[in-house]
Amino acid sequence: MKPNESHKNKHVHNWLIYKISNHYIEMHKNLYNGVLVDLGCGEAPYKKYFLQFAQQYLGVDWNNTSHKSSADIVSDLNKRIDLEDNSADTVVSFSVMEHLYNPKQFLKESYRILKKDSYLVLQVPWQWHVHEAPHDYFRYTPYGLKFLLKEAGYTDIKIIPQSGYFTTRTLKFNYFLVRLIYQLPKVLLYPLALCFLPIWTLGQLCAPILDKLDKDWERECIGFFVIAKKTT
Repeated sequence: MKPNESHKNKHVHNWLIYKISNHYIEMHKNLYNGVLVDLGCGEAPYKKYFLQFAQQYLGVDWNNTSHKSSADIVSDLNKRIDLEDNSADTVVSFSVMEHLYNPKQFLKESYRILKKDSYLVLQVPWQWHVHEAPHDYFRYTPYGLKFLLKEAGYTDIKIIPQSGYFTTRTLKFNYFLVRLIYQLPKVLLYPLALCFLPIWTLGQLCAPILDKLDKDWERECIGFFVIAKKTT
């Protein structure tokens, strides 16, 4: 089983972002084991995937989520998480930290619930539009991420840019076209979507190839995939 594949035949303008996310999640499957805690799980789209490797999956989210919640444990991630110290073998959190007004507390809590010599697997956006407003507070550079993770106690920090310039610009352009057509009368929605379909498709096919021209992905990538270890 692959990670979340909800993009197939559904998100014609942005399937590439799902493909990229799945790639990095699958790349680190050796880290998913024991009791896996998914902080900000939302609808828990990766639960079945993680249970191929972990013995137990625990989704954590708050009651005010804009998604249909599939949380096993209800906690506000800006505050204390309702889990015991050293209770998780792996902690994952994808596209969540930008929505937290207290990220330092979140990282401190993720560290507290992790067992010694276990890993936090994190993804955050960088060059990305405002979403789920008004609960969209921050964007993080690799330097900011490293500072916050070290402050929380993490070591062996690895921060991976998820794309180059061309993928970033292609996806931003595709999202702009979607916003544009949704401002127009509904009678024009589907005809224009059909007109834009070749642009969306061709751009997403070509962008990862053109990214090879970009030698410094972290400057304008869509986001970062982060691995950090608790060693004490």
